[in-house]
Order: sequence, then structure tokens, then C-alpha cells
Amino acid sequence: MSTRRFLRQLFVVFRKELRDSVRDRRAILAIVFGVLVGPAVIAVMVNRIAERQRSAEEVEIPIVGAAHAPALVDWLRRQWGVTVVEGPSDPERAVRDGTIDLVLVLPDDFAERFRQSRAAPVAVVSDSSRESTVPQVRRVKNLLGGYNAEMAALRLIAHGVSPQVASALRIDEVEVSTPQQRASPILNFLGLFLILSALTGGMQLATDSTAGERERGSLEPLLVNPVARGALAGGKVLAASAASLVAVALTAAFCIGLLHVVLGPDMGIRVHVGGAQLITIAIAALSMCPLAAAMQAFVGTFSRSFKEAQSYIGVLMTVPVMTIGVVGALYPIKNQLWMYGVPLLAQYTLVTSVFGGTEPGIAAYILTTASSLVVAVALVALITRLLRSERIIFGR
Repeated sequence: MSTRRFLRQLFVVFRKELRDSVRDRRAILAIVFGVLVGPAVIAVMVNRIAERQRSAEEVEIPIVGAAHAPALVDWLRRQWGVTVVEGPSDPERAVRDGTIDLVLVLPDDFAERFRQSRAAPVAVVSDSSRESTVPQVRRVKNLLGGYNAEMAALRLIAHGVSPQVASALRIDEVEVSTPQQRASPILNFLGLFLILSALTGGMQLATDSTAGERERGSLEPLLVNPVARGALAGGKVLAASAASLVAVALTAAFCIGLLHVVLGPDMGIRVHVGGAQLITIAIAALSMCPLAAAMQAFVGTFSRSFKEAQSYIGVLMTVPVMTIGVVGALYPIKNQLWMYGVPLLAQYTLVTSVFGGTEPGIAAYILTTASSLVVAVALVALITRLLRSERIIFGR
């Protein structure tokens, strides 16, 4: 068969599968919902974290016994975002019931101990089991620590001792990373969601065009047509790849929008999305989508039913996502060249590296594309071979 005829047949199969999938509006809506729900959940979570940070910056401090330490109370009132109010009669019960987040309790002998240059106790009543109060409690403890350092320095000066005598070291922090590199732990979710969208975007089409046709009994009439088995397998994989590519594009656009609209203003993250970042996403998607579609089509070809294929593909999707997401978070390792030769891990590493402000080099792009496309072509060849098997064609 000539190459021109083979490509024409491949395009016919590709167009037929896409037309059939577009008719299923419910499947399309399910894919779009599945692709966008993950980033939306992350946006809600990050927004909630940002609200906690804002609440810590503007904290209300109930104080019991404020009259015993007027200097401390006045110092707290002068701090930015701090409001001092009268504390409840039963601080522990109020905090335990959740009516207030924390209470400062100043004892009756606070002023006397302070005049004698002794340590004056301050009780911070809080509930550590309530995660929402952790930022406020941390802010109040930092404020008390700052007041303690000031008073300690004044006491040393009053005794004719320089405050520098009490400090053996002066720690100067020199930050060499860029803001985008410091935001890379948060930006890692972009690579994970791109992989997830590539796996879910073409799953419906790849499974229905293989296991679905085999279950409905429409595979035999399709193979009767004078179409090369390779063109048939390649057309199905290309159609699923196109659907997966659309899903990746939607996810990338949605995530980048979240970075600018939600994450950036709330978390103080400056993310630059320029030509290098967009090219990286395009390369990762173009190499990842055919691989995901070929894997799912291969699983669907030897599955006897649509339900059986879905169960296999569910495991197939869980393994790389869990491996890359969970293991990568628990055991972070530096980007190494061999990682770009492992499909799916290569795309994740490539995207997170570029968005983290690190240039992986041309070899990383070549390895990422070559390793994924080689595996995808090999899987298409296996699908072609399966379509020649009577056990696959007539077995149900």
C-alpha cells in the first residue's frame, strides 16, 4: 500500500472517530467537568489559605488583666493590624467553645515582677486542634517575642551592658532564588494536572472506539472495509490524542488564569508566562497526549467490554499520578537527565522545571519528545497486531 493511500485512510478513520465522539454531548461535558474540577478545587483551597493569612495580619487579641501591664497593652495597640479588646471572664471555656480564637491572660503580679527585672508570665490560651486559629496564635506569639526582645535590650542598657553582648551571632540571610523559583512548590500542581488531563481527556474516545466497538459487535464490519489495520489503529489513537490535546489546552489555560487571578494576588506569587513556558507546555502536550491515547487504546483493544476497559484504565491512571504526585512530594529529587527519558515523569519534570525558573536544556526537550513518541508508536504497532488476531475480533 502506498504511503499516500495509508495516510488518506488514517485521516478518514480519524475524522470518523472525532465525528462520533462530538455527537455524545454528555461525554464531552463529563470530560470538561473532570478536567477543570481539580484546578478549581485547588483554587478554593488556596483562597482559603489566603483568607487565613489575611486574618492573621488583622488579629483581635482579647486580654484578661490588661490593667496589670499597660505598657505591653499599649505596645500591642501600636502594632499594625492589632486590635486589643477586653477578655472573657472564663478564657479557657471561651476558647474551648470556639467563641474566640485565643486569649492573653496577665497575672496580678505582672507589674511587680516586671519592675524587679524578673520574667513576667503571660498565658496564651488557645486550641491547637483548630487549624483555622494557627496563623493568629503564631502572629500573637511573634508579637510577644518582639516585645520580649525589646525589653531585654532595654534592661541590658539600664545595667550599662550593650545588647550586642548577649548576641554571639548576627545572622544575615542572603536569598539567591527568584520569586518564581520560590513559588515552584505551588506551581508543581500545573504539571500534575496536565498529566491528569491528558489521561482523562481522550479516555472516553479511546475506550469507546476500541472496547466499545468490540462489545457492540461493530468491530467486525469495520474490519471488513479495505482499510489497513495500521491506518485503523493510528486513526483511533490520533482521534483520542486530539481530544486529549484539547483537554490539556483547557487545563493549561485554566491553571494559568488561576495563577494570575487567584494565586498571584492572594499568595504574593509573581508568575511569568511567556513564550518559553507556552512552548514547554505545547511540547509536553504534543508528546504526552499520543502516549496517553495509545495506552488507553491498547488496553481497550484487548478488553472484552467497555466496563472492563474502564477498570483497567482506572488502575493505569492511578499508578503514574500517585507515583509522580505523592512520591515526588515525599522524596523530592533534583532534576536529572535520565528523568526526561521516562514517559509522563518527563513531561511533569519539564513543566515544573520551566515554571520554577530553571532551563532544562535542549537535551531534555528531545528526550521528553522522543521517549514518549517511541512508546506511543510501539503501542500503535501492538494495537495493529491485535486487530489481526481472530481472538480479538470475534472474542467477547
